[in-house]
Amino acid sequence: MATKTFAGKIIEINEEGYLVNASEWTPDVAKEIAAEEGIELTDLHFRVLDFIRDKAGSGVALTIRSIGNSGIIDIKQFYQLFPGGPLKKASRIAGIKKPSSCV
Repeated sequence: MATKTFAGKIIEINEEGYLVNASEWTPDVAKEIAAEEGIELTDLHFRVLDFIRDKAGSGVALTIRSIGNSGIIDIKQFYQLFPGGPLKKASRIAGIKKPSSCV
């Protein structure tokens, strides 16, 4: 495993750049990961990230459809917030493992 410095903390990441330990996630870490993806996080981004973290923590399988049915955003908005692989990017920024539905 590799390490990377986010928000002044050395954090262990896997070979795809996902946090190994989700408990090391903070909003500041998310902002730095998002910046690497070319995304500037807004309040709406954080609402989606909180939803993703909550679902992942409860063991629910994440899908684009489940996020579209979250009541926070629809699928089109999800693609706009996290362009180019929204579930992979959002999961990485949320500090969780890559969802099994992502290739």
